[in-house]
Order: sequence, then C-alpha cells, then structure tokens
Amino acid sequence: MNSLTRPIRSTFNRSPLAARHRLALHPAVSAPFLHARPVTNSVGPGSESLSHAKQNIKEEAINSASTFAKAIAGTSVVVDKANSGFLGITGAVASEVPKPVLIFGLAGGIPYIGAAATTVYLAHQAGLAAAGNLASVDPGVAITILDQALNVQVTYGAVMLSFLGALHWGMEFAGLGGAKGYARLALGAAPVMYAWPTLMLDPTMALVAQWVGFTGLWAADLRATSAGWTPKWYSQYRFYLSILTGTCILGSLAGITYWGPVGGHGLLEHDLHLIRAQRKELYERSGGKFGRTMTILEGDDTFTRLRKTEDLEREEAEKAGEGEKVKETK
Repeated sequence: MNSLTRPIRSTFNRSPLAARHRLALHPAVSAPFLHARPVTNSVGPGSESLSHAKQNIKEEAINSASTFAKAIAGTSVVVDKANSGFLGITGAVASEVPKPVLIFGLAGGIPYIGAAATTVYLAHQAGLAAAGNLASVDPGVAITILDQALNVQVTYGAVMLSFLGALHWGMEFAGLGGAKGYARLALGAAPVMYAWPTLMLDPTMALVAQWVGFTGLWAADLRATSAGWTPKWYSQYRFYLSILTGTCILGSLAGITYWGPVGGHGLLEHDLHLIRAQRKELYERSGGKFGRTMTILEGDDTFTRLRKTEDLEREEAEKAGEGEKVKETK
C-alpha cells in the first residue's frame, strides 16, 4: 500500500506551499469576519447614549434638509462647509436671482393672495347667509358674488400658468443654454394649452386642475434647470413661487369646503328647506287636497283652452239664475 501511495505523497511534498494552502483565507479578508460582534445598542443604531442619539437625529435632519435644498436647486451648488445646510444653500442660490426678477415675481403673487383671501371671506359670508344666520344678505346674492370671486382667481391662475410657460420662449429666443428648438418651444406652449380648458370647468375643479398644473410645470422647470436650459437659480425661484400659489389654492379650497355653501348648509339645502316649508303650508291650507278639475274647451287648430270646472259651473249657475229672473219679470 505504501508503494502505491508513495508517488502521490512525493508529488504533494514537492508542490509549492501556496498550492497546498490555496483554500486558506487571506488574513486581510478573514480578519473582519473573525471579530466578535458587539452587543446590540439599546438606544439606537450607532448611538451609545440618549444624547448621542439626539445628536445623530439632528445631524440626519441637517443632512436631509441640505439634500432637499440641493434637489430644489436642480444644479450642483458650490458652497463652503460652514454654509452647507439648508439655509446656506438656499441663500446662496437666492443671492444669484436678479433683484428686479425677485421683486416682480413676488409682486405677481399679490393679486393671487388677494383673490384667495377674498374667496375665503366670501365663502364664509355665503355660508352664513345660506344657513340663515346673516339676514342682511340674500343667499342668492352671496353665492353669486362667491362664484364671481372664484372665477377671478381661476382666470388669474390661468394667466399665471400661461406666462410661466411663455418664459421658455423668451429663453429660446435669447439662446440661453443654446438653441433647443421644438423641445423648449413645446415646453413653453404646454402650460397655455393646459390652462385654457380650466376656464370652462367648475371653479372648484378648475382650482384643483391648476394646482396640478403648477406642480407639474415646476417639475418640468426642475429638469430644464438641470439640463442647463435656464439660469441656475430658476428652479429654486420657481419652487417658492409655486409654494405660494399652491398655498393660496389649497387655502381657497379649504375655505369653500369648511365655510362655504356646500355639504348640508349650502344654497341648495337652503332652497330645499324653503320648498318643504311652502309645501307644508299649502298642505295645511288645502286640508290635504291638491289639484283642480279642468275642462277642455274647443279651440282652433293652434291652441286648446283649459278652464276650471268650478268656474264653468259657477258661470252656468249665474246664467241660469239670470234666466229665471227674466221669466219672473215677464
């Protein structure tokens, strides 16, 4: 047996050491796996104490805010480490916005704020009038004024959407970021085609549609800024203007829903109560009997005459009484 295994053993003994230990783990690789796992921390992942956990949460919040600010900006913002937080990045981008553009952008939101505030106020007044708590204002007048205020807000919103789209045409004409051709022109025309049909919707549905339009247009502006089609500050500039507009829209919808003449205390409910009261009054007056007997009289081919049967009977009785009086006179 030894004579049979001797060639194999001699070959193995002459083989290199690395070949015989080729399955051995390299120390650099095996070392981490050989370390003992520590006991799980009772406070939280990566935290040794409650104060350490609070510090980790604070750092994560700061980092998340910083990442959010960079996402809003749409481009790589270069700031020093001391100003790498949300306010630092936002301030750095905002400082690049030309002052006239910033002022006119904020001024353009003032009419929309006024329209939204007027809508909420008139919704409150219309709700009080419809519920009968505001005797000095007729419910029909109140709901009409509220509808006109909503139409003013919807119309101004459509104008704003169209204007924001038209800005891309101006950038294309100026050749900002290079000529983009049909792509940028289509981006500028899309808000106009979207905003126009909202004028034909019910005012509340139009506000919802325009909120979707403003949000979608900002997402498109974000991609345009990242692609270099706009100034570097444009995406953040548009974001905060969209926040302003969206807050006004949501505030108007909330005011109409909470205070306005809808959902159980609206104009339709008020009219329904009036109709029920009138029916009850007629029922009590007539003793539960409704309707009158009608008689069809002869007419020509173009019309048919209807007379109350009791009126015809009364007229016939009067004619009969007059005939008897004539006979008695004779």
